[in-house]
Amino acid sequence: MSTPEKKVKDKVKALLVEHGAYHFMPATHGYGSSGVPDIAACLNGRFIGIECKANGGKPTALQLKNLQLLSSAGGIAVLVDENGLDDLNALLTGVNKLNGGTFLDFLGRNTNERLD
Repeated sequence: MSTPEKKVKDKVKALLVEHGAYHFMPATHGYGSSGVPDIAACLNGRFIGIECKANGGKPTALQLKNLQLLSSAGGIAVLVDENGLDDLNALLTGVNKLNGGTFLDFLGRNTNERLD
């Protein structure tokens, strides 16, 4: 059965797909780091960390610290619940309108060489 927070995460992931963002959900148990955002995404060269909540849930102090560190490093830190999905959609639309991203290859290959 889906939890309310999982439903928010699924809607966020659907928005990211709709906007063409690369995204994943970092592993936070076992070998991962606690407090990292639920979803890490890259859209148009911008790193976005998204912490999802539902039903009035509040972020932990560690989650807030990680969002603040992400923002301080120049990334986009987002805290969203079921009532903020339209705002997230507007943010993603704006990010898509920015000038594109950059791919840097420091592996010494010919820049015309395929990566696969």
